[in-house]
Amino acid sequence: MAQVKNNVLVKGMSGRIGKTLVFKVYGNKTVASRYPDMSRVKFTASQKAEQSLFARAAKYAHSIINDPLKKAAFQAMIGPDRKVYNAAISAYLREHKRKI
Repeated sequence: MAQVKNNVLVKGMSGRIGKTLVFKVYGNKTVASRYPDMSRVKFTASQKAEQSLFARAAKYAHSIINDPLKKAAFQAMIGPDRKVYNAAISAYLREHKRKI
């Protein structure tokens, strides 16, 4: 993992370039690393359930932001300082998450 110091081009950069290189920001440091190989990872049943729940939450959030009436109603409910997409995901997860 390489740390980037005082490089104007990549300082603060995050994201990936193809499936080769990933940039991450930790505090005030930018780190470049290899793209992770997840091909051999075996997810547990619990992890698969969480991934499925989050996928349904994302689908719900998209349905809210793609309908102008629903989006306006949701925005009025949460106030101007929050993003509708994030609030919709949070609301869905709060409503559908199993109690531990």
